[in-house]
Amino acid sequence: MREIVFDTETTGLDPAAGHRVVEIGCVELLNHMPTGETRQWYLNPQRDMPEEAFRVHGLSEAFLGDKPLFAAVVDEFLDFVGGAVLIAHNASFDMRFMNAELAALDRPNLPQEKVLDTIALARRKIPGAQYSLDALCRRFDIDLSARGHHGALLDAELLAEVYLELIGGRQPGLVLASEAKGLTVVQSADRQTRPPRVHAPGAEEEAAHQAFVAKMKDPIWKK
Repeated sequence: MREIVFDTETTGLDPAAGHRVVEIGCVELLNHMPTGETRQWYLNPQRDMPEEAFRVHGLSEAFLGDKPLFAAVVDEFLDFVGGAVLIAHNASFDMRFMNAELAALDRPNLPQEKVLDTIALARRKIPGAQYSLDALCRRFDIDLSARGHHGALLDAELLAEVYLELIGGRQPGLVLASEAKGLTVVQSADRQTRPPRVHAPGAEEEAAHQAFVAKMKDPIWKK
């Protein structure tokens, strides 16, 4: 099963108000395990960067000015996503922005039925907890030291760890000791095999058995 954990950074909160995506980060999972394949795109939004948004992600107009437009990377993004399940934190926000960018290019929306929201998953798994990405990382003892600013790829990498914890742990399944790095393989000791013992009845036991059988009326083995 192929899944893509993804995140976006934007110029604001509402694409209907003219805000745009400025960064996309993706992390590939295969059968709930990271493959090491990631993607990151910085995008030129062709507009100013509001101060409030800059304080969140630190991406300035000057930095983004020479980056490609979404139209230049859309095919690469869609090819990488393919038919995978999309996993995002507060997925409605990211999907609203991504679908607005796609609609501007007359491309179809990303399929909503293949989207998993980790906030909804966390609410089912740990009712009453705090559900921000930072709070979930702290809950699962995931290192946040690199998160000075929000960043789409960094947040997608952190979210991948959170997601795997929510579904049962970062190492699903059992690993053979011989395949696990740093573990000692324990060999089973040689065992001596004893010859089978004969359990034949004695003469008294045989006589008692025959006397017991003789008392049976119309036994089935005589029919």
